[in-house]
Amino acid sequence: MKKQKPSLFKTPRLGDALLLVLLGMVLLGFPLLSASAQEFTKPDDNQLKQMLTPLQYAVTQNDKTEPPYRNPFWDEKAPGIYVDVVSGEALFSSLDKYDSGTGWPSFTRPLEARSIVERNDWKLFVKRIEVRSKLADSHLGHVFDDGPAPTGLRYCLNSAALRFVPLADMEKQGYGKYLPAFENAGFKL
Repeated sequence: MKKQKPSLFKTPRLGDALLLVLLGMVLLGFPLLSASAQEFTKPDDNQLKQMLTPLQYAVTQNDKTEPPYRNPFWDEKAPGIYVDVVSGEALFSSLDKYDSGTGWPSFTRPLEARSIVERNDWKLFVKRIEVRSKLADSHLGHVFDDGPAPTGLRYCLNSAALRFVPLADMEKQGYGKYLPAFENAGFKL
């Protein structure tokens, strides 16, 4: 008989300790996953409740909307990227961000189209297009066709679903592959 290796996650104390370490890493700005995350497993509901604030949980898991103008990224102007607060997957860039006058962070396009999923949403009895992250299935917001050129789109998102990675931290947090776009836009790296 082949002997099985013991699993680290079968011991509740070790699993709890690991969760606390991961939560600490997130709070200190370290990504759980790099921009090219391939092996992401979404935490269970109890873990999500522990790692997210109540607002982040309500937005990402229960499709809620945060208040306009009372969120951290609606007027953020620093260069960098916005990643999924649950998975760390790269979603949007400050290079595509603009002030839509809505009080929520708005973008003309995703950083990588494969990072998001769009679904029909009839919750308000009008068809809207919901935007979710691909890996974590987090509710991000909605996309509308009233944005500026070049796409004519407005990805209107909840700050609570996002974590901002400043340009200066992108390389060390595993998002270096997105740096050339900033260099081409005239930012000093």
